[in-house]
Amino acid sequence: MPKFLKNGKVVIILQGRYAGKKAVIVKNVDEGTKERPYGHAIVAGIERYPLKVTKSMDKKKVASRSHVKPFIKVVNYAHLMPTRYSLELEEIKAAVSAETFAEPSQRAAAKKAVRNSLQQRYTAGKNKWFFTKLRF
Repeated sequence: MPKFLKNGKVVIILQGRYAGKKAVIVKNVDEGTKERPYGHAIVAGIERYPLKVTKSMDKKKVASRSHVKPFIKVVNYAHLMPTRYSLELEEIKAAVSAETFAEPSQRAAAKKAVRNSLQQRYTAGKNKWFFTKLRF
């Protein structure tokens, strides 16, 4: 299918619950599988973006407003719009795999690992565009 949808590419989800949210491709399956016979990708994205922080806020308030709520999902290629941005995702890739979706406890553990990774990236000030809401 599309050769530009590779691991690490930042995409925008177009359909469903997370429509308009940014995500990064963790793993792509071009040919499909037995249960999903279409090209799809495992994505990890941001369900709730961090809030605005100003200089006058104290550390406690900054910490509470800097939370990131992630999601992990299997999405059809037709419901993804690629962007020009990409992310390095070694920590996320280790946490999320195709077997992660088999059991809810595994999914929760993977979500926690993704949240920690994204939280560190946000507080370090990397990839600012990824952590801002889409404006349209």
